Amino acid sequence: AAGRIPLLVGGTMLYFKALLEGLSPLPSADAAIRAQIESEARQHGWNTLHAQLAELDPVAAARIHPNDPQRLSRALEVFRISGKTLTELTQSKGDPLPYKVLQFAIAPSERAELHRRIAERFRLMLSQGFEQEVRTLHERGDLHPDLPSIRCVGYRQMWDYLDGVVGYDEMVERGIAATRQLAKRQLTWLRGWPDLQWLDTDNKEVCRDVMTQVSQAHNERQQ
Repeated sequence: AAGRIPLLVGGTMLYFKALLEGLSPLPSADAAIRAQIESEARQHGWNTLHAQLAELDPVAAARIHPNDPQRLSRALEVFRISGKTLTELTQSKGDPLPYKVLQFAIAPSERAELHRRIAERFRLMLSQGFEQEVRTLHERGDLHPDLPSIRCVGYRQMWDYLDGVVGYDEMVERGIAATRQLAKRQLTWLRGWPDLQWLDTDNKEVCRDVMTQVSQAHNERQQ
């Protein structure tokens, strides 16, 4: 309304997808059903639950990895609550965003450079106190590795180190490898993203190029 252009920045692409396309009418979380699923996972393993999902919803099972318990649990939870599969429910959307959106993704053009930066970033986190951050959480006593927050990339590997499961060097290697796997999944998702414009991290004129496109789009809107 003030004539200013919003700039939305982030790495969680599901949030942007929901913003652009609207939210699907999924049921709210049910703590009792979620606890039941986690109990079954502890007893039988997540691979068994993934096989169960494959029978109910092959499309979702093909998309969700057996080692992704958070999304796997949610897919099963949705079916047990609603009697409908996640794939079926996500076919209907809410109201899409009624505005023109310029969409950009930025990454190094060379995969080797991306991997170098990921390793540099993880070691920088360590030098800035990441171990102490997780150690403080570890010592609280009310957290455990099955929680979604502790399963996050980096936290999971540091938690294993603090539990004595792996040594320090292996923790670093695993943390970097897990971050690379996450980046690979993000890039795969983005390659199928419609109307996306790629930017090269090493292009010194990248800000100028973006502002040129924004100005052109703004001028077209004014005409």
